[in-house]
Amino acid sequence: MLLPTHFHAVLLNGGRGSNSKLPWLALGLAWLLALFALLGPSWQRVEQISQKPVDPLVVILELTPQMLATDTPPTRLEQARRKLLDLLQKRSDAQTAIVVYAGSAHTLVPLSDDLVTSHNLLDAIRPSIMPMNGQRADLAVHKALTLLKQGALGQGRILLLTSSLSEQERQGIREALRGQSPPLLILGIGTAEGAPVTQENGSLLKDDQGAILVPRLDSASLNDFADQVGGSYRQARGDEEDLRSLGLLASPQHVRSDGHLVQLDTWAAQGHWLLLPLLLIAALAGRRGWLFCLPLLFMFPQNSQAFEFQDLWLRPDQQGQRLLEQHRPAEAALRFDDVRWRGVALYEAQDYASAAQQFAQGNSATDHYNRGNALARSGELEAALDAYEQALDRQPEFPAAQANRALVQGVLDQAKVQKPAQDEQNKADQGEEGQQASQDPNSSASPADENPSRTDQPGTSESLPPDTSGQAASGSAMDDEHTTRPPTPGADSPITGERRQELEQWLRQIPDDPGELLRRKFRYEQQHQEKTR
Repeated sequence: MLLPTHFHAVLLNGGRGSNSKLPWLALGLAWLLALFALLGPSWQRVEQISQKPVDPLVVILELTPQMLATDTPPTRLEQARRKLLDLLQKRSDAQTAIVVYAGSAHTLVPLSDDLVTSHNLLDAIRPSIMPMNGQRADLAVHKALTLLKQGALGQGRILLLTSSLSEQERQGIREALRGQSPPLLILGIGTAEGAPVTQENGSLLKDDQGAILVPRLDSASLNDFADQVGGSYRQARGDEEDLRSLGLLASPQHVRSDGHLVQLDTWAAQGHWLLLPLLLIAALAGRRGWLFCLPLLFMFPQNSQAFEFQDLWLRPDQQGQRLLEQHRPAEAALRFDDVRWRGVALYEAQDYASAAQQFAQGNSATDHYNRGNALARSGELEAALDAYEQALDRQPEFPAAQANRALVQGVLDQAKVQKPAQDEQNKADQGEEGQQASQDPNSSASPADENPSRTDQPGTSESLPPDTSGQAASGSAMDDEHTTRPPTPGADSPITGERRQELEQWLRQIPDDPGELLRRKFRYEQQHQEKTR
């Protein structure tokens, strides 16, 4: 059979149609455009300011009885507290730490931007919470430098709120700042006239000779000392001009030259523009009627397999992290390979015993701190106390562990004090019941009195709840911050209704005083420092 002559050019092997290179060129061009689009070419640089200004500041606050002087109404301490709260509010995006000192120095708030915690702790401070009398600003400067080295690579500033400095303090501050970059800013609290100090018990503060002590602000001496160490001095005022003149309220643009602002130069990806020619090439590859084939792809069900698609792209720890962000901690715990993250997931799933077992596999200060939190939540207060001790042995400057350790110790001490009193009350109640029973001649005929088992009655010493974890550490297992609010038992807690009521009544008897917590925390820190000297 012979083909017509005009078909030869198309149907025979030598025809131009079969050897056309245009489709292959279009496919190659489309491939290159897609590849370059995925690479994300960029020819424009964008200057982007970091979300938070990097301007760490450590505030040192004098907390001696002299701060109760009334020359700046109502007291110097109240003026300093208001000044700090205003400063924290203006620096809400920057990290600020607070150190208080008297005869010793202690960290009140580590470097953080948590305004709520700082506000609550500032409201609770008073001179009586300090474990040692005296005035050692030099120790506070040493602690401030340590906080900057740990949390800000040594960069930042130090603000000292005080009314006077002794020669010993000045010499110690000079030695601490020698060779250090953080500048020292001093804000004088008080007036040159001074005023008597009314102590917390209502009496006036007196010196060793029995004369009424009138502390005065020595502005000239503080100004000279600030100049010697390369810092600045201002006297505290009722407005913000004092903080502004010290450079503490400057906007991030004003402190750029000092390195307190991080600016990132990033290249803007422009690969999305290459999709436009790629779409045009894709349109040329279309065939008439091909869209009607798409529904056929969804008509047949997929076979169920144990293999999951996400295993191709995400490691088990990444999958667990995603589940944790989706508030599915129980499922996340099954995914994590890392024991620490598995412990975090179990902790958030309220499986505290299992979480403690996971944290026990580590040996760092954070591992022991997390294990202490989990043990305290599960009611094992003695074991939690030991875990906090091990955390502090490895990292003495661990404010959260110190606070939780002091809180758990306070609960145990409170339980030891209240248990004998409850036993005596229970014996007295049982004696009254026995006396009433002996006076009632019909009591022996009562069926209720024939049952001698009364061990489940609220108030007996046996019913004192052993799981008094309510006063233990509260907070995230991987968070260095803590809270003093007691966690309530969960719905699955094996506590009967009577014992739950007794537990709540027992917890209400424990005083909720943040100042007392700070006093215990500072006292423990001081004892620990004396032991390590």
